[in-house]
Amino acid sequence: MTPKAIDKPAIDMLGRAPLATLAEAVSMMLSRIPACRLDFEEIPPDEASGRVTARDIISPEDIPPHPRATMDGYAVRARDTFGAMESLPSYFEIAGEVAMGEKPDRPVAAGICHKIATGGFMPPGADAVVMLEHTVEADRRMIEVTQPVAAGGNVIQAGEDTRRGDVLVPAGHRLRPADIGLLAGVGIVSAPVRRRARIGIISTGDEIVPHTETPPPGKMRDINGLNIAALARLSGAEPRFHGIAPDDETALRAILERAISESDLVVLSGGSSVGSRDAAARVIDSFGPPGIIVHGIAMKPGKPVIIAFAGYKPVFGLPGHPAAVSVAFNAVVCPAIDKISGFADVRLPRILHARLARSVNSAAGRRDFIRMKVERMDEPPGFSAIPLLGKSGAISTIARAGGYVVIAEDRQGIAEGETVEVEIFD
Repeated sequence: MTPKAIDKPAIDMLGRAPLATLAEAVSMMLSRIPACRLDFEEIPPDEASGRVTARDIISPEDIPPHPRATMDGYAVRARDTFGAMESLPSYFEIAGEVAMGEKPDRPVAAGICHKIATGGFMPPGADAVVMLEHTVEADRRMIEVTQPVAAGGNVIQAGEDTRRGDVLVPAGHRLRPADIGLLAGVGIVSAPVRRRARIGIISTGDEIVPHTETPPPGKMRDINGLNIAALARLSGAEPRFHGIAPDDETALRAILERAISESDLVVLSGGSSVGSRDAAARVIDSFGPPGIIVHGIAMKPGKPVIIAFAGYKPVFGLPGHPAAVSVAFNAVVCPAIDKISGFADVRLPRILHARLARSVNSAAGRRDFIRMKVERMDEPPGFSAIPLLGKSGAISTIARAGGYVVIAEDRQGIAEGETVEVEIFD
């Protein structure tokens, strides 16, 4: 299938394309990524956390399979408790006790009750549970019920949680611990999931050396390669590092070609700035059509992001600054991973409300991601957000931050004392 044509961004006399908003950039990108074509596999549920389901998972049985008590108390016929009150209680003979893990076979009749614990199977004939707090022990064989209970009260019915044939987990859902427990609860031993999306990672720049080496003067260790790999794993993808590419178009082209052929998407760090000395943008664009569709996003940090396509495979050029890499990856690359992986839900951020410790400014028309250190405080909302205003090249600000606050394009800052939403890092 031939990729559809796309208009290239207009370029000014200095070689600069107009900045897209973050929403525009992500929308343009997602519109070009086809529906998920990743293979799927069947794996045990205890290995499936974080994986995306390849098809609907159907319940093979009812949960619970039999009515169960949801409170400690006594299993009774509800109609026998009508009119009960403290001044005129109803009396019940204790005919037995429901043992946990066993299905009782002795029926409940008029004026008869069975002692039962939360989770116990309801005995035949009983349709409600009187809470322990609403009873008084008259003697070892008799109780007084001081408050009526309706039919079905304090009981979960057979199939009330889920019924045989129900969709337990829909296709395109990223499995969470609670989902794994649900699958185990109905005896599912094999979960159909998509394979993890493969991300090719390339660090670029003559000044970069492997993180295992001691850099000579003028060089620096590769921070971004490991940072991106860790971010990829957290996003549910499989990172594949293709090494450090020098600022040489021939060498970079060879590495990028291999990465594209072996991956579902590729991320380069460094070399995304607009300028005549940067080889990365030219090489990335040459793998079209369509090549580069976005070069520059109105966001900080992360402004010089490149979004390109080699056929239908996304290729991203991220800035060289580590803090900008982390922000740009979450903002731009994660949505691509979700689409490629067949993830049909919305990736919801973890939000913490906090009081801003000092004012921060922002430029109108630009989305700012302000790193925040979060501390507990005694007054509401219970947390304080302290801006970490280091430059985007300072990796320590990301390491010290608990999350970030987003300042939208239509705002020019946030005042000290405002309650803000901090998006928490994983």
